[in-house]
Amino acid sequence: MNKNDILVRLRYALDLKDQEMVDIFKLGDLDVTKETVQKMLAKIKTAATNNEETEEFADNEYELACDNQTLESFLNGLIVLKRGKQEPKPGAPKKQEFMIKDQRSVNNVLFKKLKIALSLTSDDILDILDEAGVYLSNSELSAVLRKEGHRNYKECGDRYARNFLKGLTMRYRA
Repeated sequence: MNKNDILVRLRYALDLKDQEMVDIFKLGDLDVTKETVQKMLAKIKTAATNNEETEEFADNEYELACDNQTLESFLNGLIVLKRGKQEPKPGAPKKQEFMIKDQRSVNNVLFKKLKIALSLTSDDILDILDEAGVYLSNSELSAVLRKEGHRNYKECGDRYARNFLKGLTMRYRA
């Protein structure tokens, strides 16, 4: 699952319109246009073979690829939208570093940021995963939510992220 898939699934689960997504990106300190958002959400069409009139979509290829910083800006903007802007404490650094360092940490950061944005408890996340048909123990979830580099940190696989987004869809669109 790539970062564009995550944006598409989040957009559907939370029932967001294009302009709302632009506003969320802006809250995450990234200026994008409505057309840019539409390109990030649109798959590339490939020409059909054997003179068929139907068009097929290329597997996981989007018109505009979403990078780590773009996805994290969207997640940060979602937190600001749902929870409000947090005022920096005196003596604290002004700008937070991006948490997504490479492709392996995307799903873990997705869990953490959605947990904050949607005010979910660990039990809520476990219930959402259970609704999607996936069992994850409390200790496994705790390992997924830990900071990278911690001795009990566990990398979150695509299966859990995909089913978490599926469960969010079932919960918020039902």
